[in-house]
Amino acid sequence: MTHPRLLLLAAILVSSSNQLQAADSPANPLGLMVAPDGGLLKDGKPYRGVGANFFDLFLRVLHHPDQDSSLAGLRKLGATGIPFVRFAVAYNERDWDVFFRDEAEFFRSFDRVVKTAEEANVGLIPSFFWSFMGFPDRVSEPRDQWGNPDSQTSARMRKCVAAIVERYKNSPAIWAYEFGNEPNLQADLPNAADFRKKGGTERDDLHSKDMVVMLAEFAKEVRRHDSHRPIIAGHSHPRAAAWHNTAEKSWTGDSREQTIEILKRDNPAPLDTIAIHIYAETPVKRELAAWADDHAHYLRVVRELSLRMKRPVIIGEFGLESTGRKPDTREKFEKLIADMEQADVDLAAFWVFDLKDQEGSWSVTFDNDRAFMLKVVSEANRRWNEAALRRIANAEKH
Repeated sequence: MTHPRLLLLAAILVSSSNQLQAADSPANPLGLMVAPDGGLLKDGKPYRGVGANFFDLFLRVLHHPDQDSSLAGLRKLGATGIPFVRFAVAYNERDWDVFFRDEAEFFRSFDRVVKTAEEANVGLIPSFFWSFMGFPDRVSEPRDQWGNPDSQTSARMRKCVAAIVERYKNSPAIWAYEFGNEPNLQADLPNAADFRKKGGTERDDLHSKDMVVMLAEFAKEVRRHDSHRPIIAGHSHPRAAAWHNTAEKSWTGDSREQTIEILKRDNPAPLDTIAIHIYAETPVKRELAAWADDHAHYLRVVRELSLRMKRPVIIGEFGLESTGRKPDTREKFEKLIADMEQADVDLAAFWVFDLKDQEGSWSVTFDNDRAFMLKVVSEANRRWNEAALRRIANAEKH
């Protein structure tokens, strides 16, 4: 049986120009775009790919402009066949201080990253507000003001987004935009008081109702400047008790239907993707969901939802730690990629390339014992992309 998604995507390719115009996108869109059926298109063709997280790619250039280590790493990733990287635009207030103090200095560094990515043929997915909870502190507002579109927090968010998206929207290196890192894991925590800033109150806890507004306002601002590139929340997988965290302030495990409800809630329009992170080390029933048999089962359910919503699945982080040269690290890593591949995940990025703070555990370099991951990812990327194109060719035959 031919999958309905394949028939839809085949039709898209037959009339590519008309479909792109209908989606209010340029005839030759730069970066990625979400197709009308919910898949990804790159250069007008179906695309699936596996890349890398390069967390401090930009931050190293921003704070150490006399050094070239992260740009050299980006070039080497491109030469190795890693097609894209996800990276932090700002991790903390020190990073945003540069933007608000001297935009020219900020963009001199960002320009170098984008130019190098263009030359290396590596796509970029900037994650704007990696540690977003501290952002309202800049204007002395409580953190619930993320949920107020008229707040100073929201105004400053829009200023940052507008400046960056407007400057780089015509670069082929920009593939997509992400709000930040795992905002859903901080929402509706029953023990939120344990994580408040010094002197904080309940108004500094993140509630899902405010998070949804925050993400929608971010996406609206992106769309004011870029008509077609995918917009990503940056979420991890929902906590195994996320629905009950909201409804009952309890840690009772969610059902399959409740997990689906949370995935839909946490990725509000005009976001046009479903975002999760997934790791291979912790037992699935404890980490992901009590109803899930294994990673493959969980991913199939996420894929079924994405087909109904006509959105691509973006796995912004995947992988596992390997301290002490664990003998099964490669096996688990390859199995996780295979599970994502079988579930037709659209885009995924391993955690993490060349992060000095995580040497000996998570960091992958060309010289350490995790270097095999670069080869595995490069090979998987070719398979995923070829599969996307091959399935369309097969669908057209039928």
